[in-house]
Amino acid sequence: MSFWRVILSILFPPLSVIDKGCGSITIVFILTLFGWVPGVIAALVILNNNK
Repeated sequence: MSFWRVILSILFPPLSVIDKGCGSITIVFILTLFGWVPGVIAALVILNNNK
């Protein structure tokens, strides 16, 4: 996980997981709509997952 990805996940979470697939983008986008903090947490968890 690079420094720029972490910054991007804090500023705009769905954009930071763009290369992880459509499902990840959708989940992070919906969580960001419900609240900024759940979207950031989900983006960081997805980015931290190595699989």
